[in-house]
Amino acid sequence: MPSIAGLLEQQEVAARRRVDGLREEADRIQAEVAAAEQEGQEWAIARRRVNTVLAPDGGNTAAAKVAQGPWDVDAQPAPRDAAWPKTMVPLRRERPGGG
Repeated sequence: MPSIAGLLEQQEVAARRRVDGLREEADRIQAEVAAAEQEGQEWAIARRRVNTVLAPDGGNTAAAKVAQGPWDVDAQPAPRDAAWPKTMVPLRRERPGGG
């Protein structure tokens, strides 16, 4: 019959292995979260650039900052039941004078 000290040591080793496994899993998940956050930031940057290009005045005013997303650092939190504004793409019109 194993000793009590031996049984306790087995339980301790099993607990340490479980902790090590969970730490590895947590590290993997944190890396995935960081990658997802980076991707979200890149999409937010792309959206802001498109909004700037499509702005009626060519992006020269603060009006280019429309439809902020969740990854915008300076975005104000919106109420949970508020709908995201839809972005309107302006129609392309010819400039007077053929340009």
